[in-house]
Amino acid sequence: MKNITPKLIKLLKEGYCTPQIAKIAKKIKEPSTTIHYYIKKLEKESAIKTYKAVFNYGKINEGFCAYLFIKLTSKAGADPDKLLGELSRYEEVESADILAGEWDIILKIRTKNQDEYYRVLKNILAQEGVEKTTFFHFTETS
Repeated sequence: MKNITPKLIKLLKEGYCTPQIAKIAKKIKEPSTTIHYYIKKLEKESAIKTYKAVFNYGKINEGFCAYLFIKLTSKAGADPDKLLGELSRYEEVESADILAGEWDIILKIRTKNQDEYYRVLKNILAQEGVEKTTFFHFTETS
């Protein structure tokens, strides 16, 4: 039997999760068709942005998590959205946001271990417009 776990985890991270309509209908004593209609309505209105799985990252070999704070050069700081978009494309970047204050961007990065994080960090540091960085990290083991 082949191992499809990595492919499945990737899809679940991308939002390939769905609400359990039958369970919701039973819980609130409404027909499944009604629940389906209202969920679709909420999705269309963008009240529901996505569905996702909540992982125990230590169990899926992504237990190293770091919050990377990035200071941009003055030129890049004039349009931080451009660099933010580029940095968001890294598979290991779980979230990316613009900050106000001493730091300009914060990235949440998940990797297998510190060596993999360092590989990603080197690529980020090579980006034009990155002046300096600092980080906070933790490891999830169970």
